[in-house]
Amino acid sequence: MNKLNLDKKQIESCRNYANLIGQDVQNFINKHSTVSVERTVLRLLGIDGVDEFSIPLPNKLVDDVVKNGDISLGISVYIASALTEKKMDLDNFLEYYKKNNISLTDFNLISREEVYKVLRPYYEKSLSTIKKNKHDRSEFLREYPRGKTDIYVIVATGNIDEDVIQAVSAAKAGADIIAVIRSTGQSLLDYVPYGKTTEGFGGTFATQENFKIMREALDKVSREEQRYIYLVNYASGLCMPEIACMGALERLDVLLNDSMYGIIFRDINMQRTFIDQYFSRLINAYSGIIINTGEDNYLTTADAVEEAHTVTASQFINEAFAKLANLPSNLMGLGHAFEINPDVENSFLLELAQAQLAREIFPDAPLKYMPPTKHIDGNIFKAYQQNAMFNMVTTLTDQSIHLLGMMTEAIHTPFMSDRYLAIKNAKMIQKAMKSFGSEIQFKENGIIQRRAYEVLDEAEKLLKQIAEQGLFNSLENGVFAQTKRNINGGKGLLGVFEKHENYINVVLEKMEESFYED
Repeated sequence: MNKLNLDKKQIESCRNYANLIGQDVQNFINKHSTVSVERTVLRLLGIDGVDEFSIPLPNKLVDDVVKNGDISLGISVYIASALTEKKMDLDNFLEYYKKNNISLTDFNLISREEVYKVLRPYYEKSLSTIKKNKHDRSEFLREYPRGKTDIYVIVATGNIDEDVIQAVSAAKAGADIIAVIRSTGQSLLDYVPYGKTTEGFGGTFATQENFKIMREALDKVSREEQRYIYLVNYASGLCMPEIACMGALERLDVLLNDSMYGIIFRDINMQRTFIDQYFSRLINAYSGIIINTGEDNYLTTADAVEEAHTVTASQFINEAFAKLANLPSNLMGLGHAFEINPDVENSFLLELAQAQLAREIFPDAPLKYMPPTKHIDGNIFKAYQQNAMFNMVTTLTDQSIHLLGMMTEAIHTPFMSDRYLAIKNAKMIQKAMKSFGSEIQFKENGIIQRRAYEVLDEAEKLLKQIAEQGLFNSLENGVFAQTKRNINGGKGLLGVFEKHENYINVVLEKMEESFYED
């Protein structure tokens, strides 16, 4: 696939700049942790549930050490020391902890070697579950091989039981991927709600029980339809690594996991976000979960023609961060979108150029292509036409994860009938134009090629600028989505801390070692 005749040296230059950007931030990440990282460690030791005041136990335990001890040592040493001194297993200790007025900091701290010895049975049990889930997914995919492009639809009722009904309906209509939208504002909660939920706002709360319920329903319909249906949720926000952990334990297949989305669009502190995204992506890599990045969002706040290069630059940066977390290319669902105003002359050609550019730069990535939303105005017939053009570009450029546009976008949450029509539109175009992309070439130095060169040139310049200034400074200057963020501002900064020289994170260290062993 080489229709654009892109300059390979220029692409290599972009990657080199992105790698410099990523490594600079990684040096910061390696020296720091967060309360959400530490809570994730507890979850991967098997700690779940809530106390009598409905406070999640991972929050209660970490907050205890933050208040009364030295969290810079990591939560691992505190929980292991408590189990050792009380001569209890984890379940019995948690019951004891909930019923008595004690602190995790009341116990004498043990050595690194002893910490690993005490906690090994607990983290190995969780890692074994994750490995089994990865194997089970592989068996499903071996039995039901996937096509070139997966149709992705969203359910967002707020009630997990109703979500199941809508998800099964969508799968039976032809959807390959079901994404359960989270309740509005969940990304800003510094805890994960517990248990099954039936009341959400604009979506359904991401909880481990809800993940389990939807996974069971989609496995059932997968067998009925003889197609493995992927399940998607959102590992972003203040609990990014915790949700990645829950997704790994319940065999989710795709997680929205952008390295900068929370910073730019939710005003979550950039230090917190970068640290959290590393551990979350490490978990995803270990679990075989595909990540989706959020470059499409840039074009909802900035002009899609003028700012197209920021999408490409961000894709390179997201790729660099993913590699640092040991994610292979086949798990990097880099994002982009069909968001140019349809009234722009030759907008279809410009969209085609951008999509082909992404496909040729990242040939092994399961690219996630997002539908038009910004210029949908309530005219459902025009919206259906725009979605048809989007579906055509998707098919022509072999996009991998095809999130369907709804003709009632910006009017209401889609009815099942809206979703049905969107699936039929996409499937008709996929079939009618199946081989069209391989039958055509682009005019040498024509509109499509020139547009691709222009975007790549601008992306290279931007990456060079970011590499020179540093990503933290660049985000403060509003380099993406024309949105400025302060390195010491935003939500969640208080949850960031510098690691002590004796810091221990048994799960992160074990996962990192597994990649070196491989």
